[in-house]
Amino acid sequence: MKDKISRRNFLKHSAGIGLGASFLGKFPYIITGRKKTYFQGPIIINSHGRRGGAEANKVGWEILSSGGSALDAVEKATNVVETNPEDTSVGYGGLPNYEGVVELDASVVDGKSYNMGAVGALRNIKTPCSVARLVMERTDHIFLVGEGALRFAKMHGFKEYNLLTEKARKIWLRWKEHLNDNDDYFPPADDDYGLKRPTGTINVLAIDKNGDIAGITSTSGLAFKVPGRVGDSPIIGAGLYVDNNVGAAGATGRGEEVIKVCGSFLVVENMRNGMSPQKACEDVCHRIINNYGGPQNVKFNDKFIAINKNGEIGCAAIRGRKERPPTVAVRDANGERTYKGKYIIEV
Repeated sequence: MKDKISRRNFLKHSAGIGLGASFLGKFPYIITGRKKTYFQGPIIINSHGRRGGAEANKVGWEILSSGGSALDAVEKATNVVETNPEDTSVGYGGLPNYEGVVELDASVVDGKSYNMGAVGALRNIKTPCSVARLVMERTDHIFLVGEGALRFAKMHGFKEYNLLTEKARKIWLRWKEHLNDNDDYFPPADDDYGLKRPTGTINVLAIDKNGDIAGITSTSGLAFKVPGRVGDSPIIGAGLYVDNNVGAAGATGRGEEVIKVCGSFLVVENMRNGMSPQKACEDVCHRIINNYGGPQNVKFNDKFIAINKNGEIGCAAIRGRKERPPTVAVRDANGERTYKGKYIIEV
């Protein structure tokens, strides 16, 4: 009787053959004298930079420094932000959609197995990245959305919560009250309205002691979005991409623009073709700007972070103030630090 081969295992095997053929003799390395030596991890980075990135990295580093996997590290580091009610861009406490309902998106890629999982428009679950991991590990699918993603999460023991915190509710209410001068919603008389429409996401990327790479992107999406809207974060190749032989990249900001250029995939492909992570991120920002005919037509923002197989880091964003460059929180054997990236359009 012939052994049964699952579709997933067949695809993995086929992909492995292709990757092996493509990269035979071309693995990245650091040249030291006449010797070729690979980067000795571990390292973990995340896009939050100055905004609480160190706290997330601390949890991930505890896993990496004790010999744990990059996949476990990025998940637990992301959970720190997802469960923080003070962070209005990710998970519990994230800003809601137009109707005041929090909908979460997340994706995960395990470079070691080249396996992936994602959830979109997921309600009532604090840690969408952990659900995405289970989609990756416990199904023959990659992407679950909406009610189906919620049922799957509950089937695996996740508890439902009201994700709309008092802080997020008040921000949403202010936005509703100022949305239209002709509607029947009135803000308090002493309200000095200056609320911008926020965006926010977290990317966490890591390399473990074995040189394996993993990444996660998690978000509550564009604040006050149309219900059911899904941005780039759960779309593999847009908001996140990992190639174990090259590196990893993640995106934050205006998701629609990242989707249009397959942003994170393009960053990794740039690195595959010899660009440094920094130049690779900058190049994709330029690509987006050029799609609009130049800086004068770009009113939104996107940010990319990346790490290559050698542990080199990159970070670039489309627009911002020169005195506050885009940053990446980094943790490795040398301790915690902040990597400063570059704005393409300085305002």
